Amino acid sequence: MENSETTEEQKLALVQANREAGLIALAKLREPFPDNEISKLPKPTRAQSQCDVGQKIRCQICGGFHHPKVIHLDYVGHAALTKRLLDVDLAWNWEPLTYDDGGLPTFDSTGGLWIKLTVCGMTRLGYGHAPIKEGPGDRMKEVIGDALRNAAMRFGAALDLWHKGEFVNNGDEPKTSGTKTSLPPYDFEKNKETLKGFIENGRDIETLIASIQSKATLTIEQINEVRTWKKQ
Repeated sequence: MENSETTEEQKLALVQANREAGLIALAKLREPFPDNEISKLPKPTRAQSQCDVGQKIRCQICGGFHHPKVIHLDYVGHAALTKRLLDVDLAWNWEPLTYDDGGLPTFDSTGGLWIKLTVCGMTRLGYGHAPIKEGPGDRMKEVIGDALRNAAMRFGAALDLWHKGEFVNNGDEPKTSGTKTSLPPYDFEKNKETLKGFIENGRDIETLIASIQSKATLTIEQINEVRTWKKQ
């Protein structure tokens, strides 16, 4: 009987350890991307898109050919996102939400694609779409990349960049200025003792970090300091 109870306790301890390890790994998805992994995406207004070709220039920011006053948004490309996912979980995976009769991903009536992204054993949905491209394969790859970014955002990846990416594309000027912005910094020193109290009372440390980062910005140093408290 004692051996049976010990085995059950060991199983529960292993489950808890795996859960904590998964939460720690997932928290890395929320860490800011370095500047060298952030690309620039031009977002012209309707009027800028329809301007005479003589008004367009070769952009020194993104390398595109467009109106000189087009704003640019920061975004994380497919390669940078894949690198981050591999850093967090080498076994991460994605799959389409549904398949067609031929075993291929099912695209909806607008050409969009729903996917399931699984990281550290947790699965969340994402949706991708892209404009028509000259080569059908090019559009499909862009749709998949868009769906991955959308699903990864549900885990918190590049969330600060998504905040500023909303704009009106009906001919008006975009709402965002195109400059890099983020959530306000968290008053870490002021709230440090309160946070320690939460942890002492059994609050899950990674859940606490995620809760703070949904409303404010923590630096890497602050996150690492909080993670040391559970060892004290």
